[in-house]
Amino acid sequence: MDEPSPHETVIEVAIPAPLDRTFHYRVPPQHVTRARVGCRALVPFGRRTVTGYILAITDRSDHPLKDALEILDPAPLLSPEELEFLRWTAQYYLHPLGEVLKAALPRGINIVGRMKTVLDEDGVPVEREVLRGGRGILTERFCLPRPDAVEPARLSEKCRTLLAAIRDAGELSAGALRREFGSCSPQIRLLDERGLIEILEREVYRDPFRQETVQRDTPLPLNPDQAAALARIGDALEAGGFAPFLLHGVTGSGKTEVYLQAIARVVAAGRTALVLVPEISLTPQLVVRFRRRFTCGIAVLHSGLSDGERYDEWRRIRRNEVAIVIGARSAIFAPLHRIGIVVVDEEHDGSYKQAEGLRYNARDLALVRGRQAEAVVVLGSATPLVTTRHAADEGKLGYLPLPRRARGLPLPETVLIDTQGKRDTFLPPLKDALAENLEKGGQSLVFLNRRGFATWLVCNDCGHVLRCPNCAVTLTYHRSRNQHGCHYCGYAIPAPSVCPGCDGTEIGLLGRGTERVEDELKELYPEARVARMDRDTTAGRGGHARVLRGIEDGSIDILVGTQMIAKGHDFPGVTLVGVISADASLNLPDFRSAERTFQLLTQVSGRAGRGDQPGRVLIQTADPGHYAVACAAEHDYERFCAQELEFRRELGYPPFSHLALVILSGITAAAVEAAAADAVRALRDIRKGSRRRVEILGPAVAPLGLVRGRHRWQVLLKAPVRADLRGIITAFRDRFRPVAPVRMAIDIDPVDML
Repeated sequence: MDEPSPHETVIEVAIPAPLDRTFHYRVPPQHVTRARVGCRALVPFGRRTVTGYILAITDRSDHPLKDALEILDPAPLLSPEELEFLRWTAQYYLHPLGEVLKAALPRGINIVGRMKTVLDEDGVPVEREVLRGGRGILTERFCLPRPDAVEPARLSEKCRTLLAAIRDAGELSAGALRREFGSCSPQIRLLDERGLIEILEREVYRDPFRQETVQRDTPLPLNPDQAAALARIGDALEAGGFAPFLLHGVTGSGKTEVYLQAIARVVAAGRTALVLVPEISLTPQLVVRFRRRFTCGIAVLHSGLSDGERYDEWRRIRRNEVAIVIGARSAIFAPLHRIGIVVVDEEHDGSYKQAEGLRYNARDLALVRGRQAEAVVVLGSATPLVTTRHAADEGKLGYLPLPRRARGLPLPETVLIDTQGKRDTFLPPLKDALAENLEKGGQSLVFLNRRGFATWLVCNDCGHVLRCPNCAVTLTYHRSRNQHGCHYCGYAIPAPSVCPGCDGTEIGLLGRGTERVEDELKELYPEARVARMDRDTTAGRGGHARVLRGIEDGSIDILVGTQMIAKGHDFPGVTLVGVISADASLNLPDFRSAERTFQLLTQVSGRAGRGDQPGRVLIQTADPGHYAVACAAEHDYERFCAQELEFRRELGYPPFSHLALVILSGITAAAVEAAAADAVRALRDIRKGSRRRVEILGPAVAPLGLVRGRHRWQVLLKAPVRADLRGIITAFRDRFRPVAPVRMAIDIDPVDML
């Protein structure tokens, strides 16, 4: 370390590590001109070299400092507005700023040093640091004709063909020439040597749409409800400033068309749009609709892209080459400038909440980013969160109702089928309806929110149940792989032929998942073309789009699936929806279980009857009188919302309180239990000293008490005033540290209580 100088340049750096502080480094003179806020810097950190993010620059320090090794970027990766947004995110979710900044940037671009034992020149093992990381840029060679070049008489036929193609096109990439004419590198090299063409190497983007073409379309006529909603959004756009709306439209009411026409106004005004969808399965259809409508640049960000494609999409956004960004929850961090509108489609969906690490909710952050950008924010759903609807009723959001389907089509007729005392997968009414719909040429969806063939295995001789050794769950049998697996940790074993408890051979497969339902459908209707859509069948690139194409082109008669098939898809040919069991989510130990059940049933029912033919829905349930099931069958959101809000008011749950969840985990059950007890004592001491109104519930074993080999306890905090909760939980985070190796996580505004 050098002694501090009154004229040295010092940078404040956030390190992507679980640390609640920043660090300062001196910038060597040769790097001073490149050091800017928002750039990355390679810095020494302990015995390692890491990539940090420059937050501020000063001209001196009162303490000796280490030197930054290198400034990695010629221009800032993060703008001042983005840094402000990310600082807010870190503060609100009580998460280290360096890790928040890392989450906002493309994966794999950071350089990290790792100590590695290598042999020196004398063959002696020594420890040296090896730097790894840094995302590469893709380049490609392009062939351009030289306009004044004279073609020689002696030139092979293939060379002449290549030269003619290049001259006709004006320029062609070497890759395009190879795809058209096969191996031709020697001929391209010869044309270059003869001075007939010029070869330039350029940076190119990895384009996720490179093999897709679309036909352009035009805006659709709006019904009066859509026109009124668009008018209010348009007025807010013209007025400028932050304006949040809830677009509450029944399934098939044309919410997407309202989004498209509102975004067209934003783009025409020279501003940009950010569109969030909850799942990758929704992205293909939505992207096609946007590409048909807009000729401006569109970028897509979701986990289905390769790391290289995500990096290139991020760079296109950073360079202001796109006007519209569509993506899943992480797209909320897209480096988009001049945002005019943020759309959150299916705003009720729990997938907007990140479950680990930085536990942010993209739906909530959309409102924060919209406020900071002075943009319009539209939260759209057929089944809004009751907290969102309550906020609209309180005047915190503008309310835009779409109570009818876009073309005046009726909502599907819905029938409840009581399954009490019955074990068959398909009861006669549903079985007959599927056969009738198949005979008429209609398409059917069959919904069951459990994948696999059987959900648990039991020995009929001794009663032994096969469980995951790492998680507090039974193993699920997947017949296609002939193995039992855990959906939480990935543990899997081959299907045993004898019981591991008593060596008995009478092993029963109980419970049912989508794989078993698919098999039963094929047996019941051998003439039907049956397909399945769940995490097992959509794994890999393009898996979701492949299944969706089968429904769109009519090559699938019956599609069985999990909640993937319930979310926002537009299937005009689907005239029947069957729900195998409506009760799977009702009995979960979570105060939101009724709301999630109502949302799922309403959403999957809404896939029926969106075309020219009316739709029917048959719901099998053991509790047809439950208000969530009954209201979903009657398409009665208002009655459900009123009853659910009354339940929440009585028990003091959101929107009548604010929540934080403290989760402690470790490999030793006793150590985690002791840490949970210590955490509660610390919370009570802090509450006593502050006199804040915060209810502390717990400690208690989490409903999923063992996940991935780690025992889990949790403490729930409830407060009617957010400031009281923030004061307690922030003081607790600053003062309490569990004894290693127990880990602690704080989840602000938790969505999943399991």
